[in-house]
Amino acid sequence: MKFVIVGFGRVGMRTARILRSEGHDLVIVDNDPDKVERAREEGFTVVEGDGAEESTLEEAGIADADAVGALTGDLNTNFSACMLGKHYGLRTALRIDEDYRQEIYEKYAEDVDEIIYPERLGAAGAKTALLGGDFNVLADLTEELSVATVTIPEGSPQIGRRVVEVDLQGDAHIYAHGRADEPMEIPLPQTRIEAGDDVALMAAPADLPEIRAFLRGDEAAAA
Repeated sequence: MKFVIVGFGRVGMRTARILRSEGHDLVIVDNDPDKVERAREEGFTVVEGDGAEESTLEEAGIADADAVGALTGDLNTNFSACMLGKHYGLRTALRIDEDYRQEIYEKYAEDVDEIIYPERLGAAGAKTALLGGDFNVLADLTEELSVATVTIPEGSPQIGRRVVEVDLQGDAHIYAHGRADEPMEIPLPQTRIEAGDDVALMAAPADLPEIRAFLRGDEAAAA
């Protein structure tokens, strides 16, 4: 697949590295000369310019790309890049920071395919959104580590327990928790699990089936 990544800051850089390591084609867009130089030093194809401008994105190859990741720290730039991506029929992933109010989130969420919170899921979430996935099964971050989310069903033995008390096998651990349609966030010490909650975890890929079964209370799957 081919991607246009707008922004080569912390999130954009990590997302680009992951995508390239998996064999995808991508072009970086940034208007900061230092970031442009850093991207070129790492061997990326780079277009220096404003990611909110159609001419810049056209130079980056938006016309024949599969998706655009608008990952700068500027929401207006990100939204403009996504709207241009939509115009060209691309999948769009928009970065938004945690400090925006819920109504701002809802406004932008209506117009793009995925909202990315770098403070929560970072580059792994951005990569998955660009590839057309969801947060139920995120792609491997490395050969040794995967991240995934599990929805807790009615009847799970985990219901009522504090998230921080849930002990997973090996080096696996829960790093985020979400309820209903609320965004995921780091669980507080008093946060207890309810039916329908989502928990995001990190674990070795081979351990994921057993961990999912443990969290759901699915004895048949664990057997």
